[in-house]
Amino acid sequence: MSVNNFRYIHFAHYKDIPNWSVQYVVEEELGFTKKYPMAKIGSFLSRSKKLVTLQDNIVYKRVSVSTIGKGIAVRDTKLGKDIGTKKQYLVKKGQFLLSKIDARNGAFGVVPEEADGAIITGNFWAFDVDYNLLNPQYLVLVTQTKQFVGFAEKCSNGTTNRHYLQEDAFLQQSIPLPSLDEQKAILKAYNENLFEANQLLDEAMDKEQNINHYLDSMLKFSCNKSYIHKGLNFVLFRDASRWDVQYYSTRRNVLSAYDVKTIGQCLSAFMTDVNKASLRIETYKEPQKNFAYIGMESVEKNTGELLGLPIVKGMQIKSQTVRIPKGFFIYGKLRPYLNKYWVNETERENIVCSSEFFCFKPKAGIDIKYFKYVLSSYIIQDQISELVSGARMPRLNEESFKNVVIPIPPLGIQKQIADEISKRKEVIKSNKIIAKNMVTSALENFEQTIFE
Repeated sequence: MSVNNFRYIHFAHYKDIPNWSVQYVVEEELGFTKKYPMAKIGSFLSRSKKLVTLQDNIVYKRVSVSTIGKGIAVRDTKLGKDIGTKKQYLVKKGQFLLSKIDARNGAFGVVPEEADGAIITGNFWAFDVDYNLLNPQYLVLVTQTKQFVGFAEKCSNGTTNRHYLQEDAFLQQSIPLPSLDEQKAILKAYNENLFEANQLLDEAMDKEQNINHYLDSMLKFSCNKSYIHKGLNFVLFRDASRWDVQYYSTRRNVLSAYDVKTIGQCLSAFMTDVNKASLRIETYKEPQKNFAYIGMESVEKNTGELLGLPIVKGMQIKSQTVRIPKGFFIYGKLRPYLNKYWVNETERENIVCSSEFFCFKPKAGIDIKYFKYVLSSYIIQDQISELVSGARMPRLNEESFKNVVIPIPPLGIQKQIADEISKRKEVIKSNKIIAKNMVTSALENFEQTIFE
C-alpha cells in the first residue's frame, strides 16, 4: 500500500526570500534532471533598465516578442512625437527579452541585431546575459517546455486578463545549467531536428505562392484603379455608402480572360437562407439550447480551417449571431486582411457565428471549391485592401464586399482550376503537419535531455 508523504514546513534562508509570499519562497520542482548542476536564473541574468525619454523628432524602433518561442522582431518605427509613452527602455543586441504579460504563453527571446537600440515599455523586461555561463538560446528552449510554461502560468498574477509574471519568482527559479560546450551541443541537436521542418515550411510557402501564380496564368485577371482628376464630382446621396472623397475619385479597370461578375451577382443568398428568411439569430432567447459557435478567433487566417468549434449554451453567447446553413460561406468583415473564411460542408445543425462575419451562398452554376479558392486569393485581397473603413477596428461594409469582382469561367474550367488547387493544397497541408510533428519531436527530445 502506497503512503503519501506531505511536507508542511519548508525552511528558506532569509537572503533567498524575494518577498513574503510562500509561493515564491518554495521553489517550483519542475522535474529537472540531476545530471547537470542547477543554477538560479538570477545568477546569469541581470535586469537592464536603461531609461530614455523619447524626443519628438527622433525615429525609434519598437519590437514584438512572439509567443511560443517564435522570436523577436522589429514591429515598426515611429517618430517620438507619435508614441504615447514618453519614458521607455533601450534594448541591445544579445539581451534576453520577455513579455511579462505573455510569459505564460512562451513570449521569451534573444534580441537580434536588427532590434539593437529598440525601445520597450515596462510591460517588457530586458536582461543582460552572463555569456560566460549561458547561451541565451538555451534558456529560450527551456522556457518553451510545458513544465516551464506551467511555472510561468502559476507565477503570473493579476485580477484581469492581464496576468503579469512576477520577476522575483522568475529569477529565483533554478534550471539545469550544463557547460557552454554542452549547451552548444544540445542546441546543435535541436536545430538539426528543426532544419528539415523549416525546409518543409519553406516549401509550403512557395507552393502557396505558386497557387496565386497558377490562378494568374489561368484567369489572367487584373483590377487596377485610376484616379479621376476632375475637380468636382457629384454622388447621389442614395448611392453614398462612405464619406471619403478618395473612394469616389477612383475608377476600376478590370481585365480578365473570362467574364467578370461582382460577388453580389454570384450569390443566391446573402445574410438570408434560401427561403429569404434572415440568418440573424438571438441565441440568448434560447438559453438552454446547444449551439456550435464560431467566433473570429475560431477561424485560422488564410486557410479556411477552423481552430475550434465549441459547443455552448445560448445564454453564454452575449452578442448577436448568424446561422450558417449547410453550403453557406462565412467571410470576416472585421479586419478582412486577415482573410478569415469558412464554408459549412458539415451535416451539423445549430452552427452559428459572430455577426462580424458575412454569411452567403453562391448561385448554382458556380463551383463551390472554385469560389472558395478565388475568395481567399490575391484576387479578392488586392481589391478589399482599399475598401475598409475605420482606423482602430477596420471593417468591410456589405456594399463594398458585394461590389468586389471575380472572374467566372465556364463551369468545366472552374472545376479544372479547383481540382488542381485542391491537389496542391493537400501537399501543402501534409507538409505543414509533418513539419509541426518534427517541431514537437525536436522539443520533446530536448525535454528528455533536461528532465527526468
